[in-house]
Amino acid sequence: MTAFEMRKFVADVSNSRQSRNKCSNDDYDSLAMSAEWTAAIYHTNSSVVIGPPCGESKGRRQRKRGSSRSKECPSTQELQNSLRQAQKLLASHEASYLQSLRSLKRKISQLQNSTARVPAKPSNAFCPKLDAPLNGRKLGKGLLLGHEVHFLCDSGYELVGSETRQCKESLTWSGQQPVCKEINECASSPCANGGSCTDEVKGFTCVCARGWAGHTCQSPTPTFFVTTTNISTATSGAAAAATSFPLTTLLPFVQPSKCVQVQGTTHCTCQAGYTISGRDTSICTDIDECEVFNNGPAGRLCLHACVNTPGGYRCSCPAGYEMSQDGRSCRDIDECTTRQDNCTRDRLCINTYGGFQCVKVECPRIRNVTYVKTSPTRCERNPCPVDNKVCSQAPNSVTYHHMSVVSNLSAPRVMFRVSSVRMIGDTLRFALLGARGRRHFTIQRSERQTGELLLLRPMQGPDTIEVQVEMSELEKRVQIGRYITKLTIFVSQYEF
Repeated sequence: MTAFEMRKFVADVSNSRQSRNKCSNDDYDSLAMSAEWTAAIYHTNSSVVIGPPCGESKGRRQRKRGSSRSKECPSTQELQNSLRQAQKLLASHEASYLQSLRSLKRKISQLQNSTARVPAKPSNAFCPKLDAPLNGRKLGKGLLLGHEVHFLCDSGYELVGSETRQCKESLTWSGQQPVCKEINECASSPCANGGSCTDEVKGFTCVCARGWAGHTCQSPTPTFFVTTTNISTATSGAAAAATSFPLTTLLPFVQPSKCVQVQGTTHCTCQAGYTISGRDTSICTDIDECEVFNNGPAGRLCLHACVNTPGGYRCSCPAGYEMSQDGRSCRDIDECTTRQDNCTRDRLCINTYGGFQCVKVECPRIRNVTYVKTSPTRCERNPCPVDNKVCSQAPNSVTYHHMSVVSNLSAPRVMFRVSSVRMIGDTLRFALLGARGRRHFTIQRSERQTGELLLLRPMQGPDTIEVQVEMSELEKRVQIGRYITKLTIFVSQYEF
């Protein structure tokens, strides 16, 4: 029964009671007992209840017709009061229902209007195609919403602009179109001793000042001196006179010369490694090969140090090196392999050029985050507690690498590569952390899942440089993992 039908029923019952003053049994039966159940309406806890009148069924009332009534039927006035209260209750429910219905209609109308104002985008909407920069490449062909493309430059060029661009909801690309700019190798002034630098693709050339030579004008060119002897004849009776142009440096290594008379002419000679110096032809002076030939056009006599000896020379190497079989080159001694180190068991022995380093690898210490060492150089994060944002944003793993290089290593060159064996998300991003590493390095993408650490300018030793490379994995622009690679570079003080 609807609210309207209930109100009509109550009104009909109320009108039928207007002419009656008492509730007699016969009248009551003829009016209200048209069915087995009588619609006697009354209130119980603010609800309408329909049931048999006076708490009795029709059969029970007929059996007790002759007896005295212990229970009186409600009077007409009481019944009308109950009906009026029922009407008020129904009216209140009806008003509340209508108000809720109007509010619902209003919200539906607002939703329809707001939906109509937003233009529907076609399912095949895409961003305009992007071109690869000159002297560079583009990785990624996706043009749909949320897709990313990556840019990288050829060797000898550096990227200026956005390395990664993403298709936005406005169907435009984020960031700016990058360009590949040639790296100016001369910016670091690699030419020494007054040499002028000429920038070239993938390198540079030094034009050295007078008196200097080498790739970076680092080696002085020697000045050669020649000794000549004026030989007198026996007929003239004049003594032999020697005219000498001294060497750059004369050492006090002398020995007598060997002279012979040939057809009245005196010829004096010296042993190998000696020469006649001055007017006295009877004395031979040692030639300082280290000074004369060390920086000649044919190259240095020794890779490291040259030691002059009477009549010759020998090469020497610094501590941590040993002489090679050619007698002039120096070969690094691997103290770690030959067990010449003094590293304890809890430290790693890292061989360097000319020495070694004892390195202790420790996992990161972050509050509410714990790591476990899965290998001597790798730490992995334990599972995070629920709702721990600090833990979820911490790196999933930290890997430690160590590298030994010589001083003044030529640049640019790729020093290290970071890649993902398997990829869960849809995007990988590479970044260089820390300020000091940016002085010498930059990070660039070589393939979709590989990043390269590129050396921009030479490193002068001795020095220790730490670089951190971050690889982030994303799924629909939401970060799902971070992986840190910490690279420690030990730069030797020597160029070998």
